[in-house]
Amino acid sequence: MIGDEETVGVVLNRLRRAHGQLAGVISMIEQGRDCKDVVTQLAAVSRALDKAGFKIVATGLRQCLTGETSDSSQPLTEAELEKLFLALA
Repeated sequence: MIGDEETVGVVLNRLRRAHGQLAGVISMIEQGRDCKDVVTQLAAVSRALDKAGFKIVATGLRQCLTGETSDSSQPLTEAELEKLFLALA
């Protein structure tokens, strides 16, 4: 679990938006659309995925600082959080 219901909802909305945008990019490529348009939409997909990832990491940071987790798992260590942040960079 990546957080409370509100956080999960936000992340899922961002991922669904990215999913729709990616389907649009695929369609644009299949239709032979202009490179500029395709790259613009691809950048939007990338931003949506980044925002979802950062929300997940931020939730992990909050849980680590407060010691609260949504299940019985251990909070993330500082090294684990750093690794997650770098994975999104």
